[in-house]
Amino acid sequence: MTYEEVWEEAKTCLGKYCKGCAVCNGRVCKNQIPGPGAKGVGDTAIRNYDKWKEIRVNMDTLCENKPVDTSLELFGKTFKYPFFAGPVGAVNLHYGEKYNDATYNNVLVSACAKAGIAAFTGDGTNPDVMTAATKAISSAGGIGVPTIKPWNMDTIKEKLAQVHQSGAFAAAMDVDAAGLPFLKNMTPPAGGKSTEELKAIAEAAGIPFIVKGIMTVKGALKAKEAGAAAIVVSNHGGRVLDQCPATAEVLEEIVKAVGGSMKILVDGGIRCGTDIFKALALGADGVLICRPFVTAVYGGAEEGVELYIKKLAAELEDTMGMCGAHSLSEITRDMIRI
Repeated sequence: MTYEEVWEEAKTCLGKYCKGCAVCNGRVCKNQIPGPGAKGVGDTAIRNYDKWKEIRVNMDTLCENKPVDTSLELFGKTFKYPFFAGPVGAVNLHYGEKYNDATYNNVLVSACAKAGIAAFTGDGTNPDVMTAATKAISSAGGIGVPTIKPWNMDTIKEKLAQVHQSGAFAAAMDVDAAGLPFLKNMTPPAGGKSTEELKAIAEAAGIPFIVKGIMTVKGALKAKEAGAAAIVVSNHGGRVLDQCPATAEVLEEIVKAVGGSMKILVDGGIRCGTDIFKALALGADGVLICRPFVTAVYGGAEEGVELYIKKLAAELEDTMGMCGAHSLSEITRDMIRI
């Protein structure tokens, strides 16, 4: 298959909400939930995409012509590329019944590990979702990041027990999921976490703990105080709060505040290798990409994921070479223009 064939096949089975757009920019799905859309008028998801495109790259080919190294070391693991598949849940509801969360994660985790990166897996109200995800990560030798919703502490501890059994090299919590209605309706209630609560969760994790859903310097400093090993600058794809800034707008100030003291990842509207380069130039250590990986799985299973990863890698390598960066450490702020 080619990536174009993967995309065409995905459009036949993505369900009635996602349109499998050639450019996944949030405009067609907008505020449509269920589906891949965003909360409110859908402005945040659209803004995420648009703000990356407003950043331009500075070409400089008066440099030594040598191979480009895209490898990234994270928590003692070396990955082939500085990007990861983001977590997604309720795929059968939002994207069509070809997959459920268990079968989707089985494909995604395996394919990403084989291609030299890692997948973040999703979570859900059904306990089987985390069970299947952690089993998939275990089968991949621990190359995967189980992402736990901000449940109440008893539920979190149950999920962490499964994480430990999987041998995962890191664990994450998408604290921005606090805006999802099913969490608010739980007894005891779930949702936002205080710094003290987050510290207890990080300690219980016992492995590098990643806090996903940071959009302010204040939030980043709280995550650092709680002992997080990394953060993901993320507004949950615009799905949980309307009228947020784009992740590209807040990334640099967050990097200035906590960069060097913890790893910083970013997601939200990143769609190509050039976008990845821009994020790294703004100071991110790596990026997460979610929705296009759904298209890749639905359109071509493991082969689709492999093809999408190769596409991103080729675009990143080309941008690095054309801007004079031959390793990730050589990507600097002056290689982009806002």
